[in-house]
Amino acid sequence: MFNEQSIVAEVVTKFPKASDLFKSYRIDFCCGGNKPLGEAIKERNLSSVEVIEKLNQFYQEVKQLNETIIDWNESSYSELIDYIISKHHCYLNEELPQLSPYVTKVLRVHGGHQPHLATIHQLFNRLRTELEHHTISEESEVFPKILDYETTPSPNKLIQLKKLIHELEDEHSEAGAILRELREVTNDFTPPPGACGTYRLVYQRLEVLEADLFEHIHLENNVLFPRVLEEA
Repeated sequence: MFNEQSIVAEVVTKFPKASDLFKSYRIDFCCGGNKPLGEAIKERNLSSVEVIEKLNQFYQEVKQLNETIIDWNESSYSELIDYIISKHHCYLNEELPQLSPYVTKVLRVHGGHQPHLATIHQLFNRLRTELEHHTISEESEVFPKILDYETTPSPNKLIQLKKLIHELEDEHSEAGAILRELREVTNDFTPPPGACGTYRLVYQRLEVLEADLFEHIHLENNVLFPRVLEEA
């Protein structure tokens, strides 16, 4: 059972579906997940009793339904990496270019009366550029090095990986900062009254993008990378 001393990121690692509950309370479990649950709850001015009770109840419900709870700590590097690429990288590769024209269209149609749409356009394109570079770097350089180390480990390979991992973590922090700005400027992804369908679509898809990135960054920052660095 989880309590106030449970580390947020470790809760999601042990019980991935906890991410859904944390997202509903806006508790950061990826970049800011290395803190006790009680502290994270306090930062959001929430009821510790309520959140932890719901978390433990949710955990028990999933167990009773005999749903598979993936323990990523028990997975191999290759299993983790395959999952990250197939679920999160593939999603970004499809969603970023598809969403881009809608973000531009909303700015062109409504930007004259709503200047904040220019900020959204700028932030989204910054995020898109960084994520595209980031995923290419992971797939072409970092992930192959991790898999190579898994097969034939050596101290020199770990030294190289340590440097690359710290660079990726910095990029994750930058992406997290952009997401926070997007959430703030969109008023928690709440379109204004009377917003057209495309306007609403953009906000909805930006929120889904945020949710997917939180899970993506969590698996790397709090599961895959720490395991490599611990060995280093």
